[in-house]
Amino acid sequence: MNTPSTHLTLLVLVLSIVALFCTLVGAAAGLLARLDGATYATALLRGAAAFAGSATLSLTALTFVLTAL
Repeated sequence: MNTPSTHLTLLVLVLSIVALFCTLVGAAAGLLARLDGATYATALLRGAAAFAGSATLSLTALTFVLTAL
């Protein structure tokens, strides 16, 4: 039951969930920065930094889990 196509399908599914999670984190960080009084450019940069940080942590955790299996 553990065929390569199943692994590929699960990997694509997990990567899409990670991308959605990181996008939501970045949007929330940008929105909170804007509500705090930051300019649009600063809020965008804070959202991008939060996106990059959450993507790095999520993909690092995913890599760790995949190598542990």
